[in-house]
Amino acid sequence: MPIAAETVRAVEELFDRRIQDERAPGSAWAVFDHTGVIAAGGRGAARLTEARAGDAQRADAASDAGALGSDADVLFRVASCTKSFTAAALLLLRDRGALDLDAPVRAFVPEFAPEVPGGLDAPVSVRMLMTMSGGLPTDDPWADREESMTRDAFRRVLAGGIRCVTVPGTAYEYSNLGYAVLGQVVEAVSGDGYADFVEREFIAPLGLDARFAAPTGDSPAVAIGYRRGPDGWIELPFTGPGVFSAIGGVFTSARSHAAWAGWLASGWRGDEAGPLSAASRRELQQLHRVAPPRTPAPDDPMPMPAPLVHGYGYGLVVEHDARFGPVVSHSGGYPGFSAHMRWHAASGLGVVAFENATYAKVSRGAEAALERLLLDADAVESLRPPIVPWPETLRVADGLGRLAVEWSDAAADELLATNVALDLPYAERRAAIESAWAAVGGRAGERATAEDVTCDSPDHLVWFLRGAAGRLRLETRLTPLVGGRAQTFTVGVEGADPQG
Repeated sequence: MPIAAETVRAVEELFDRRIQDERAPGSAWAVFDHTGVIAAGGRGAARLTEARAGDAQRADAASDAGALGSDADVLFRVASCTKSFTAAALLLLRDRGALDLDAPVRAFVPEFAPEVPGGLDAPVSVRMLMTMSGGLPTDDPWADREESMTRDAFRRVLAGGIRCVTVPGTAYEYSNLGYAVLGQVVEAVSGDGYADFVEREFIAPLGLDARFAAPTGDSPAVAIGYRRGPDGWIELPFTGPGVFSAIGGVFTSARSHAAWAGWLASGWRGDEAGPLSAASRRELQQLHRVAPPRTPAPDDPMPMPAPLVHGYGYGLVVEHDARFGPVVSHSGGYPGFSAHMRWHAASGLGVVAFENATYAKVSRGAEAALERLLLDADAVESLRPPIVPWPETLRVADGLGRLAVEWSDAAADELLATNVALDLPYAERRAAIESAWAAVGGRAGERATAEDVTCDSPDHLVWFLRGAAGRLRLETRLTPLVGGRAQTFTVGVEGADPQG
């Protein structure tokens, strides 16, 4: 997909401004489409020098040993973006016939027996946890600090009792604990450690530079996480790996994570490369549980337009944008790190962005970057594949256009499905069409030419016929049966409610 150079510069400047505004010491980003990474960069510092780690000076000096420069290959923690790996692992096990997503979680993790409101008997299934509808309460502050918990300690925590805030399977509620439990489901079904399974089945086959433990030494370079203190940035220690690594334990680079996101997005094109089928990758990106409307933060000066609807798929957030259609994403927040990935489903155009500061909200930068990319004049034409009417649709529409000029019951019987005359008898339909012609000054000739033909589906068509003093708007939609007959046919004056 061609992206104008000025658009890439605008994306780069967007992340530059975030570092200039001291939202984080450093950031890394990558833009991708179906061909791979098409632009990437980094700004600020992946790690501050010891002399500066405790003050509030700017952290973008190129002289720092940890300066990112244009480097999108430095490793960051992606936090909850890891959930897409966990969900993919579960679908892979399902596709191999080893796992039923509707099986109760307790069959794999016996200690998982949450208290349900009202004492109802409502077992939690694997699918419920995958879609954030297992009834467990939101738990970000607590869960983000529990990554290193051992399996034995985790089982003791579960056995000590947990509780739901909603009846499982009835409502959306974001739960990290649920995805930690899903990591244990992966282990129980596969017989492997969670991290070992993901590394063997996804990271290695796809050639990703990703891992579940911070690398030692200087190669590859890894960003240090920071939080803002009263006197400047304060370095935070790494945690993990452990049971809660399934919620957010991956270390990877912007470039590598863009390759992961691009591979997930390629499922929409039917690309069968990689360990998980295109159909299962599309399944990850379906809206399986609708979430309540998002409320903009009171301190957000420029909130993004609210999606028409949004919710959770499997390890991914799905939203339907009024301008662009479905957009898939996930944010990640860990002590010291902020991450976000998002892509436009129809085109595969996407953005990955990381920053090394707690609560940096790099998602705001990534959202603005993808919006800018999608509004690029060179890209907008390829946002959605063109909709081409069936040949039968064009044939029927041609006949219906002649029918609107000169009605014939016999011709109507050849073109229209049986429901049309039952919905509105031919005599009334003919009278309505004549009334519409009168409103536009009568017919302009014996054979009207179709104008401004459009469709929203291969079985659908809208077109216009010109009268002496205006135009008629015609619309039809075919039945699903092979053979080509119209189940709807409306005729009205352009700009008025359809008639006929």
